[in-house]
Amino acid sequence: MPLVVLLSFTLAAFAQQPTPSIPSTGHPDLDQYRASRLAIYTDDFGELKRYREANAALAPPAPRENRVVFLGDSITDYWKLSDYFPSKPYLNRGIDGQTTPQMLVRFHQDVIDLHPKVLVVLAGTNDIAGVTGPARSQDIEANYASMSELARVHNIRLVLASLLPAHNYTQEAKESFALRPRDRILALNAWLKDYCSKNSLVYLDYFSALIDDHGMLRGDLSDDGLHPNSAGYKIMAPLADKAIANALAGQHE
Repeated sequence: MPLVVLLSFTLAAFAQQPTPSIPSTGHPDLDQYRASRLAIYTDDFGELKRYREANAALAPPAPRENRVVFLGDSITDYWKLSDYFPSKPYLNRGIDGQTTPQMLVRFHQDVIDLHPKVLVVLAGTNDIAGVTGPARSQDIEANYASMSELARVHNIRLVLASLLPAHNYTQEAKESFALRPRDRILALNAWLKDYCSKNSLVYLDYFSALIDDHGMLRGDLSDDGLHPNSAGYKIMAPLADKAIANALAGQHE
């Protein structure tokens, strides 16, 4: 069979193959969300496009500027930093739905190339939920360690924030809560605290400031059980500011 005919036959056969689907997680809302992001997972896994233009337009840090990058998922993405830290050179580089492997893909572009003095990382909740696939705790920890090692090489002081608690006080929150077992959140937070202690990093404990008497995210601080509302961010802001100040001063408590 001539090569051209064979190639045409192969391409035609390939085109007739059914479009692959994302495996079901058993959670309908998560399945729908993952399906909606299929183009991202296949075309721009780290979502480098999101901040590429903003980064290119950003001037280098001014002399003595204590630039800070906040890297994270939707909890960071939805945080209007200018409302809570007016006049401070804090850059939001959160992206809705991201997991730690995605953040590593864009770490050079969205962190290192911006030359911050301090990096604040708030991540992991979507890893636990399996947004980009099942994630073992040791794999999440390894991704944190990789971020830490990259930051150290580039003289960026690092603040690692605890995962936030979640709640199931509303119908909307129930599936999101079920995807984030409290024992896994507690275990990862314990690992983060210990890792910071062993590596002279600043641990930022949001978790303890946001829980209620049942050990869940306070109902008045979140409407959907996962993302802080304005009252939640109002509690988080001074904690972040203190952690950043400690990092700049070379303190770790």
